Amino acid sequence: MLKKKQAYTVAILGATGAVGKESLEILEERNFPIETLRLFSSKRSAGDVLSCQGKEYKVEELTEASSFAGVDIAFVSATDTISRDYGARLGAAGVVVIDDSAVFRMDPDVPLVVPEVNAAALRSMKRGIVAIPNCTTTPLVMALKPLRAIAGIKRVGVTTFQSVSGTGSAAMDE
Repeated sequence: MLKKKQAYTVAILGATGAVGKESLEILEERNFPIETLRLFSSKRSAGDVLSCQGKEYKVEELTEASSFAGVDIAFVSATDTISRDYGARLGAAGVVVIDDSAVFRMDPDVPLVVPEVNAAALRSMKRGIVAIPNCTTTPLVMALKPLRAIAGIKRVGVTTFQSVSGTGSAAMDE
């Protein structure tokens, strides 16, 4: 569990991708208390400069030798392989990992959380990892929660059509 601090050391794995960039925007919008921000991506994007909260940060290449010493929170927004390898490693090292891949969503030892719906599940982070649902599930459950409280919904049938943004920034650029 994350210890309360005045500011946190945050890492974003997949920082130059669509979700990584959105994470930066949300950290900025919410004025999240950042002590240090570490941005990681592939060799191709290493050296890029991204900004958050009025500061510029150089993107580091994510490698096996990358050090995460002192990192409190890691947002993992990269490939399933990176989520599997780094998510487990960071969680075991005491870093709170927020993973947006499908890798941990069905793991019984990893809570699947939408904070507005089931934040209490964060109390049982046995592996130091929290999974988040996909981009269609999150807003759906946020809308259904108050409806369930009022009307007692027991079942919902849903059909979704996924946008190209789910495949990353290269597809969006195309």
